Amino acid sequence: MKAVIANAYGGPEVLVIQEIERPVAKDNEILVKIYASAVTQADVMMRTGKPLFGRIFLGLRKPKAAVPGTAFAGKVEAVGRNVTRFAVGDDVFGETTIGFHAHAQFVAVPEDGIIQTIPMAMSYEEAAPVTDGALTVHNFLTRLVTIQPGQKVLINGAAGGLGTSAVQLAKHLGAEVTAVASGRNAGFLRDLGADHVIDYTTEDFTRRRSAYDVIFDTVGKVPFGKARRALTSDGVYLSPVLGLGLLFRMLWTGKFGRRKAMFSATGLLPHAELSNRLTEVKTLIEDGALKTIIDRRYDLDQIAEAHEYVQSGHKRGNVVLEIDHHDVAILAAE
Repeated sequence: MKAVIANAYGGPEVLVIQEIERPVAKDNEILVKIYASAVTQADVMMRTGKPLFGRIFLGLRKPKAAVPGTAFAGKVEAVGRNVTRFAVGDDVFGETTIGFHAHAQFVAVPEDGIIQTIPMAMSYEEAAPVTDGALTVHNFLTRLVTIQPGQKVLINGAAGGLGTSAVQLAKHLGAEVTAVASGRNAGFLRDLGADHVIDYTTEDFTRRRSAYDVIFDTVGKVPFGKARRALTSDGVYLSPVLGLGLLFRMLWTGKFGRRKAMFSATGLLPHAELSNRLTEVKTLIEDGALKTIIDRRYDLDQIAEAHEYVQSGHKRGNVVLEIDHHDVAILAAE
């Protein structure tokens, strides 16, 4: 099968396409033929190996997992002898977490892992980013904090993959939502449910003193020390991007002060919890509370271009790899 291979940390040029052996489903696993996979800012960080302390999990000198990518959607190709939850032909989407291997034509995953059948009327491309976007946001806005109706919530980086899901979920939970993004995205974000939009190129939201109960900095661009002045006296700052500064602030605010700084590595949570959360996210999708926003689609062979675009920081919603299987069909016919 074709797969993306990264044998070193570095720029997009370290990503190459190679033919490797197709995985085989173990007794408790399913083999998924992948038709779509997400490319995220987290993938960019894992490719570069930065921040450096992340290499404790990823590999000190080079990636331990040669095939990158964590979020996928596709069709069950085969099942292990002990599998009862899924059948050949099921359309599924899911997350491999630190097992990676989703930027390939096939992946083998445990049936009790972070995987669900795709909601009706949802395409592979729409389903693939859910676990990197909506699932992460669900963890932040319903576990780290519990958004209450009427609370004032600010989403920084609101036009990105995490941001678009955060705007929708916060609004669904009853919050008054302020989205921070470039001015060109104002109408788009209001359509997603934002009550207010701040153009970061013309206004610094941190100058709004004591304005927000929750600030979710989905891109990790505004440090807690600066954002805290825009929080209410019991406000909470959330970020999915961990640095030494945020780590120190978490430890400090955990013991002192009423304003809190919080981080979570969603992919490192217990699989059982993530599986349950994915079920809840699927229900929200089916109820119309969440939808996937797709900015650009790339072929697997264009993985370097996809990374370059994501790294530019200007995407609106999600970037998806469309994975073709024409070559596999030809080989099977021969």
